[in-house]
Amino acid sequence: MNRDDVSVSLVFPIMKTMALGGYDWDSFCAYAGIDAGLFRIPEARIVQGDFERIVNAAARYTGDDMFGLHQSQRLSLSDLGVLGYVMLHSKTLGKALSAYQKYNFIDCSGFNVDIEVPGEDVVISMFLSNSLEAPGRHFIECMTASFYQTLLALSCRPLPIKEIRFMHAPPSQIEEYEAVFGITPLFHQKVNSLRLSKEILDYSIIGSDTRLLDVFQSMAEEVRAKLTSNYSGLTSNLNKWIIDCMPSHFPNLQEAAKEFLMSPRTLQSRLKAENTSYNRLANEVRKELAIRYLAQPEYTIGEIAYLLHFSEPSAFQTAFRKWTDATPGEYRQREREEVSSGRF
Repeated sequence: MNRDDVSVSLVFPIMKTMALGGYDWDSFCAYAGIDAGLFRIPEARIVQGDFERIVNAAARYTGDDMFGLHQSQRLSLSDLGVLGYVMLHSKTLGKALSAYQKYNFIDCSGFNVDIEVPGEDVVISMFLSNSLEAPGRHFIECMTASFYQTLLALSCRPLPIKEIRFMHAPPSQIEEYEAVFGITPLFHQKVNSLRLSKEILDYSIIGSDTRLLDVFQSMAEEVRAKLTSNYSGLTSNLNKWIIDCMPSHFPNLQEAAKEFLMSPRTLQSRLKAENTSYNRLANEVRKELAIRYLAQPEYTIGEIAYLLHFSEPSAFQTAFRKWTDATPGEYRQREREEVSSGRF
């Protein structure tokens, strides 16, 4: 199942960058083709592809060819939400890294890290789940540099990088990398990774508190369980919501996305992972209700068309024939005959 999406909280640092640079966020959203209103809902989520598209659009909009790298300087632990606080109160960097692997699903379900300890080093590889394509330069540089800055903030001490690898080609200017990482990366590599001394895993995190760690871990577990439940039950939850809406109106995709705190594209992506689509699901609800109403003789065909919010009875007739290969009248008559013959 494809669960690659991103909390809109990860977009907040980009909003900060735009504000500090004197750019209007709503104008940028129009330029990037995204819904500005979605980012006013802290619990909302967008598909990972949209997040990468936002980062790339921001690079073009600001004219900053190193946008991903620069953007990492804006991220704070609070932008990671409960994940950031779990990491902040972990005892060591090694435990914070383990927490990141476990709970990063909350912030960015498609991006995670692998940790290996070959000899005296620790190699942290960044990757996208369920994707055969390498991530774009701005996106992976933003995520990698943000990840590194988070480790620096947690340890409050230098973390010299022995080696950094990127899968993408280098930009025309590479001086900026040394300012951020203290080293020039290797490009055209098979992985995106950081290599550091394994001793960093034992570095203490300044200000960690075991009692607060328990609190934030419990919160993280609750959020993770809720997200997992939402993933597995989206189709049934959406089906029930459409039925609840039907007495007043026939809801569209945009309304559904707003109700479930995600972008229309994210909603469609989630439904695709459950082998359906919004139109198919909405039509299934209409079909189900139509069959229920046809079983009740007090409703005329015209009244049923009205209850299902068709523009006119002929539109209902056409749709119903497409669903069942019969007109509503034919279907009702056939059901009556089967009941009277004792087949039910």
